[in-house]
Amino acid sequence: MNSMTSSEKVYQITLPTPFPVGDVNVYLVKGEKLTLVDTGPKTEEAWFSFQKQLQEIGYKPADIEQIVLTHHHPDHVGLTDYFSDSVPVIGHEYNRPWLKRDPDFMERQRSFFESLLSQFGVDKRFLRFLSQLNDTLNYSCNRDLHTAISEGDAIPGLDGWHVYETPGHAQSHIVLLQESDGLLLGGDTLLKKISANPLLELPMEGNLRPKPQLQFNASFKKLLELPISTVFSGHGESIDNAYELILHRMRKQKERAFLVRSFLDGQSLTAFQVCQQLFPAIYQKQLMLTMSETVGQLDYLEDIGEIKVNRSSEQHIYFVD
Repeated sequence: MNSMTSSEKVYQITLPTPFPVGDVNVYLVKGEKLTLVDTGPKTEEAWFSFQKQLQEIGYKPADIEQIVLTHHHPDHVGLTDYFSDSVPVIGHEYNRPWLKRDPDFMERQRSFFESLLSQFGVDKRFLRFLSQLNDTLNYSCNRDLHTAISEGDAIPGLDGWHVYETPGHAQSHIVLLQESDGLLLGGDTLLKKISANPLLELPMEGNLRPKPQLQFNASFKKLLELPISTVFSGHGESIDNAYELILHRMRKQKERAFLVRSFLDGQSLTAFQVCQQLFPAIYQKQLMLTMSETVGQLDYLEDIGEIKVNRSSEQHIYFVD
């Protein structure tokens, strides 16, 4: 399906994905340059659907003059490969190694997670999952960024739209705001029906690992300060009550964190042991997702002083002081 916003400048195109999250939304923005925000996964089904919906709006792929990416995940970038190399690809600098599938970067990622998961107490027999880390990149692209954008930048060819960095779900994540009417192209930062996962990633700069749940909360607080009327999300329906939903998401996250804290009453645990209690039915099948969520809650609890961490041994131990 596609739908036009009230501003008559933004068209939503909804594409199928092979992922559990379901369909993804990409957006065609009519500015000085015809701009596609996100592209969908690299599948023939998505490309066929994209061309059909684009034709219904009155365009063809060759009409698109530039691509802006909200973040590097395959369901948002894969079809970028179907466009000519002459079409500029614009996004945060942190997209670059993912889009190019840089082999040195991928090896650093594998090594980073092998060490990190060991620190978190993950049983070594589960480390075989590391070989599957990049399986979803089959649906990604192999391109380079033409232009890197960051906080406060304007988008060339899209007058009135500005960039805000919103890491948490991905280190590369940005949103685009048209301040004149409060339209926000939000990627996966805020979704109507589900809460996007805070995802562990290797550090893009320096050696300290990012703390995605803390980043997510900071991104939410940033959005609360922006003049938002409608959020056009990466998945699901658009959002007209952004502030209310953000506060709801933050409340639910705090509730989840204090559930995690209750696991530590009277006992010290590794992050993996907490994960097994928090996600007993699925942690084996979805190790990286469940560990990301668990570590996010532990990072939050440590940040607000509710728990402490003993990092003196090979495995980090979490406890209530």
